[in-house]
Amino acid sequence: MPEQVLIVEDERPIVDAVSYSLERDGFEVVSAFDGVQGLALARRERPDLIILDIMLPGMNGFEFCRALRRTSDVPIIILTARVEEVDRIVGLEMGADDYVTKPFSVRELVARVKAVLRRTHAESPVETSIMRSGDLEIDQGRHTVTRGGQPLELTLKEYDTLRRLMSQPGIVLSREVLLDTVWGDDECRDTRTVDVHIRWLREKIEENPSQPRRIVTVRGVGYKFVE
Repeated sequence: MPEQVLIVEDERPIVDAVSYSLERDGFEVVSAFDGVQGLALARRERPDLIILDIMLPGMNGFEFCRALRRTSDVPIIILTARVEEVDRIVGLEMGADDYVTKPFSVRELVARVKAVLRRTHAESPVETSIMRSGDLEIDQGRHTVTRGGQPLELTLKEYDTLRRLMSQPGIVLSREVLLDTVWGDDECRDTRTVDVHIRWLREKIEENPSQPRRIVTVRGVGYKFVE
């Protein structure tokens, strides 16, 4: 079966041009012209990759990423006319795998699609299910965490917070991003909740929780995992 790409973009000429090039290269293409429709399609069709515009009616690209990443790790390439570095960083923090700035070459975008899919296919199930840093290991298949071979008793939120941080070592994740990706919309929106869970995590994974070396605070921003 051909790989399927979902394009979520409100400019029809872009959708038509990208769809034509992808289909010519053997991809199956489905499209949506607003964020709400796109999210419904992503959940129903389960595409192999999503090309996502940031400035969308109904639900913007950042909101789309936050919502989809709670249930799916499908690769996402962001299209944006906004060139500010902070926008690119936020997009990557929300779970995007790559970004392309408008105006762009359709040929380059198709090449990016192929490159992201190659990286995705190259990651074997064994490699992606186990995350390691020093003597700390997360087995995502078994949903367990060990330190020095000894199992750690983590709550679900502690586990999800640690996994989110370890998945992007060295990248600073804001409290708001952690709230969105770990707690979602149905929980308390107080960022102090994140601080409390980070403190509990440090007590379980750090040699000296008062001087953490693994989960480091970046003052005024959030937290990052240091390998």
